[in-house]
Amino acid sequence: MSPIKINLFDYKLHITVMICVIIAELIGTSTITIGSIHVVLLPLLYSISLAVLCYLIKPIKWISKNQSHTASVLMIILIGPLIAKLAISSGQNIELILKAGPLLILEELGDLGAIIFGLPVALLLGFKRETIGMTSSICREPQMAVLINKYGFESVELKGFMVVYLIGTVFGTIILSILTTVIASVIPLHPLSYAMACGIGSASMNVAGVSSLVALYPGMTNNLYAFSAIANLISIVLSIYVYMLISLPLTERIYNFLEKRRKKIEFHKKRGISKKK
Repeated sequence: MSPIKINLFDYKLHITVMICVIIAELIGTSTITIGSIHVVLLPLLYSISLAVLCYLIKPIKWISKNQSHTASVLMIILIGPLIAKLAISSGQNIELILKAGPLLILEELGDLGAIIFGLPVALLLGFKRETIGMTSSICREPQMAVLINKYGFESVELKGFMVVYLIGTVFGTIILSILTTVIASVIPLHPLSYAMACGIGSASMNVAGVSSLVALYPGMTNNLYAFSAIANLISIVLSIYVYMLISLPLTERIYNFLEKRRKKIEFHKKRGISKKK
């Protein structure tokens, strides 16, 4: 096997990515209507899909494993300004969180469902420490910064995180757009409550969810966007603290507990088989 080569100045990679982004922006945002359900497709989805096709299509020989590893290294460089912006936003808006009250924590505690239910399932599927990155949050940029700082960029925890991050980027907007419309049609809550619920801490998912609500309630467009934006901001800021202080430590503890139990069960099974022999 040939060694992996990383070239941060690979002009073919940069030009290919730029072309994918330009095509995605030219396509723009599309809305597919199926009955009363509105599915919003954002340029982000098109650009990622095009980039994946460039990697999979064999005639495009200048995009291979080398470029894939180069892109992973470039990602941390390019996402640096966004992480810095989130850190500054977190510090500047700490008073906003304190004024909003402790009930806002309940919004972030929804991530505990992924830990309690997702972690055991991931372990049963054969995953190891990568489950810590996969199931401890919604896997967006603020959590990525915490994982990189604690485990490192080459850690298995971050690799597990990136799997869910990419799946969320590709399918999250579609799923949230559909869920928002379906639930809003089935459960008659106030539209503003659904707008706030769309603010889960992901810009792309937030836009997809609130855009679906706007299609349902066009007369409340400004209010829906306003409530959704502030909820998303609070979620982004608050998620950093909840992740560092609650979610990640809890995931570590549950993982260590379940892993010890699994090893103990396997030990007794092997011991029982050896005795029978």
